[in-house]
Amino acid sequence: MSEMNKKPVGITETILRDAHQSLIATRMPTDLMLPIVETMDKVGYHSVECWGGATFDASLRFLKEDPWERLRKLRDGFKNTKLQMLFRGQNILGYRPYADDVVDSFVEKSIANGIDIIRIFDCLNDLRNLQEAVNATNKIKAREGRGHAQIALSYTLGDAYTMEYWVSTAKKIEEMGADSICIKDMAGLLVPYKAAELIKAMKEATRLPIQLHTHYTSGVASMTYLKAVEAGVDVIDCAISPFALGTSQPATEVMVETFKGTPYDTGFDQNLLAEIADYFRPYREKCLETGLLSPKVLGVNIKTLLYQVPGGMLSNMVSQLKEQNAEDKYEDVLREIPNVRKDLGEPPLVTPSSQIVGTQAVFNVLMGERYKMATKETKAVLRGEYGQTIKPMSQEVIDKVIPGEERITCRPADLIENEMDKLESEMKEWKQQDEDVLSYALFPQVAIDFFKYRQAQQEKVDLTQADTKNGAYPV
Repeated sequence: MSEMNKKPVGITETILRDAHQSLIATRMPTDLMLPIVETMDKVGYHSVECWGGATFDASLRFLKEDPWERLRKLRDGFKNTKLQMLFRGQNILGYRPYADDVVDSFVEKSIANGIDIIRIFDCLNDLRNLQEAVNATNKIKAREGRGHAQIALSYTLGDAYTMEYWVSTAKKIEEMGADSICIKDMAGLLVPYKAAELIKAMKEATRLPIQLHTHYTSGVASMTYLKAVEAGVDVIDCAISPFALGTSQPATEVMVETFKGTPYDTGFDQNLLAEIADYFRPYREKCLETGLLSPKVLGVNIKTLLYQVPGGMLSNMVSQLKEQNAEDKYEDVLREIPNVRKDLGEPPLVTPSSQIVGTQAVFNVLMGERYKMATKETKAVLRGEYGQTIKPMSQEVIDKVIPGEERITCRPADLIENEMDKLESEMKEWKQQDEDVLSYALFPQVAIDFFKYRQAQQEKVDLTQADTKNGAYPV
């Protein structure tokens, strides 16, 4: 094989973020990650995804850890590998849109603490909600030569999502100043031959590198990667085998073996990957024993292709129906989901739009009358508070749920005043580092609980040295 034809595929390893987010509700503690970092650093990954998504919330809320501290420790360990995070556009890692100054500050601190690649997405694919995060990343890149803005398109199916839509959006992303594009297939809806067609069309439309992210939920993901790589995709997201498959990603070792001896050969050492897998296997066993890892999420669920419902949304829905003793309504709700989605302008189903559509569908079925009761989130979507949907929303539903109310047509964040100063003054008694203000901005109550816990730990450490008068404690 001539050197000319070589096009090794890049691999982003998701074990430290999406793999454990998908399989064990983001509960992997930092102490479990650190011993294997040095080995992972030798592999030659395109990047390691290790931060953002739900890791921030889960660290503060359940693990009683400072997510910023986790990032710094990982950065210390990974000497040769780029670190990547997932960032929800104007919602950052929280669940509401934030002012631009909060977005700017969060991007700056993420890069300062060790992130190289920021993958930015919006639950409606409204590019206006992504522009500020891209600008903030590019500003730092111009100043310091660090930072890479990747825009992720939430992949979905529906009348509006034609090949022309994806191609023209890819062109717009390039014009926005992004460094690369990710196709983010959160529900495992992208089937192999469709993937080949999509990648080929997008590659012709843009010069930007293209990365593909999918989940194994529907059972086709490894085949989808094979066809996508043959069609020219640059990077694929994989998880080391103990935390692969099911609602997670295809297994890293399997994809490496698949492309061995082809132009796409990664060149990775399987012995090194085996060492990493051996390290995580006992933890997997432990998670299965404690019930943290449910065998339910490890199978294949082809229903995701029928109803386009991501795994997390399905389990959410089942528990809502259980609470109401209405499990017999399961099929009715599944049939109602596509209708609600159409009413709301056919958004992709990804956090938080998936939860909003799912919950509303449950209400519509249980009430026996559609939109007799609408959640406050449904109202917010109809008002335009989350941004612009690809198709117009149902006027009939708007008239029923928010009659006569004014709707937002601008970028929602244009209506939000700068808020960093206000946030800082609200939490200043707890502030030990600038990053604390951002933790508070995203999860006010959870962050305060964590700050109280942190202070108690510190005071216990060595009270004799504590400067209680000035509230400073040796760490």
